[in-house]
Amino acid sequence: MSNRFNLLAPDVRANPYPVYAELRRNRHLCQVDPGGMWAVTRYADVMTVMKNPLLFSSEGFGRAVKPAWLGHNPFADSMICMDPPNHTRLRALVNRVFGAPALARWEPRVRFYAEKFASRIPAGRTVDAVESFTSLLPSSIIGELLGLDASLRPRFRRWTDDLTSITGTAPDDLAKQAQVRDTVAEFEQYVSEVLELRRREPREDLVSDLLRARVESEALTEAEVHSFLFMLLVAGLETTVHLLSHTLRLLAEHPEVLARVRANRSLIPQLLEEVLRCETPVHSVPRHTTADTELGGVPLPKGSRLLVVLASASRDEEQFPNGERFDPERSGQHNLSFGHGIHFCLGAQLARMEARLGLEALLDHFSGFSKDPEPVVWNRSMTVRGPVVLPLRFHAA
Repeated sequence: MSNRFNLLAPDVRANPYPVYAELRRNRHLCQVDPGGMWAVTRYADVMTVMKNPLLFSSEGFGRAVKPAWLGHNPFADSMICMDPPNHTRLRALVNRVFGAPALARWEPRVRFYAEKFASRIPAGRTVDAVESFTSLLPSSIIGELLGLDASLRPRFRRWTDDLTSITGTAPDDLAKQAQVRDTVAEFEQYVSEVLELRRREPREDLVSDLLRARVESEALTEAEVHSFLFMLLVAGLETTVHLLSHTLRLLAEHPEVLARVRANRSLIPQLLEEVLRCETPVHSVPRHTTADTELGGVPLPKGSRLLVVLASASRDEEQFPNGERFDPERSGQHNLSFGHGIHFCLGAQLARMEARLGLEALLDHFSGFSKDPEPVVWNRSMTVRGPVVLPLRFHAA
């Protein structure tokens, strides 16, 4: 029996922050379960890792999402799991998709969907906020951005849930392993069909852009396009779904904050920054060392596996005074919710915009929302954390 903390234990999953605080107090790296990775929990150590991608390789992410029981996984071959120069070569292709001009064009569509889904939520009745709103809005936006079939958008959430659960799937959970393998095969078959159609009938969407793209005068390979689409669907959904869900949950737990935001919507951007700090959607990222080194007072041989816990660093008291406290009036603090350095999330501003407009639409339709006695159900993943079921009651305006 291991004496290490198990970060996927149900009680830890429901509230991991006391464990992270204890790990930070040790001031040294500690190994955690499952798998015995070295947990990097202090802000200073996390920044050291993120600023040194050649020593702390992102290929560690690829290995973590490509276990032996799964084998083939295009997400594991995407640029999020790459180091320079390959990462640099591919990242430039999608930079323009998430730039300010493109976001301005997308804002009316985000408003449209936010209003559409908010208007469908019944007042005075408990609903699952994830199913009813927080997954619908980003699914619709990323679906349009990629030009994917709208009728298949209900599958997007299942696909991304399965892909992000890889790091939380136990070695003896054969049923879950089979489900994930089926999901990879199903999504890849769908991607192949989309690519075949776009080659015959190009459109003004990101899939067609990827097929037209040239890097150093060469087209992307079929495998590279598949990896791009796996990455963009997962990244485009997970950060925003969890940001929206955490925002609603925290506002339900802090009705005084909800009242202030409802009275003054200019507070929403600052509120969202504090939600991102306090409940970082991208919870942890795996890395591995490419040479012998030392971190947090611990010698690490070449090939050591690290779990860089962004959610812990974002509460580190040495960087954020009273870091465990949810304080929407906090300002001027740099959090790590979208990463740092070469892997800073390209879709960060789109996620913020979707969360802002989504919350505004809900405030248009409801006076507030409150938690239901039914428990929140948390996802099971080492890399992202958020509710998969969030029972809330929305109150009529």
